[in-house]
Amino acid sequence: MDEPHETMSAEATAVATHDEHGAHHVAKHIRLYLLIGGTLLFCTAVTVALSYVNFGTPKANITVAMLVATFKAGLVAAIFMHLNSEKKMIYRILIFTGFFVLGLFWLTYLTWYDPITR
Repeated sequence: MDEPHETMSAEATAVATHDEHGAHHVAKHIRLYLLIGGTLLFCTAVTVALSYVNFGTPKANITVAMLVATFKAGLVAAIFMHLNSEKKMIYRILIFTGFFVLGLFWLTYLTWYDPITR
């Protein structure tokens, strides 16, 4: 009869150790999420502050705004969408999507210099 009690106490010890490790793991993630959340809030404040700065042309203002927005989107995708721990296939799809978006931005940029409408 003593053996089942010893087994139960060993199992209980293993569960308690696992829970302590799990709690530390969760606390580490919460700390990271709070840090990224603070960074996103700071970047939002930077975006608002930069909206009052004139960089010379509207195109330059849009470029600066898009750079800050791209940084913020990258943080959200990497941390909150857990892309930083995904496999290589996800990165291939993400890179393809990024090139597609850059192509659409390039097409928009080309419309500013369209000689037909001027």
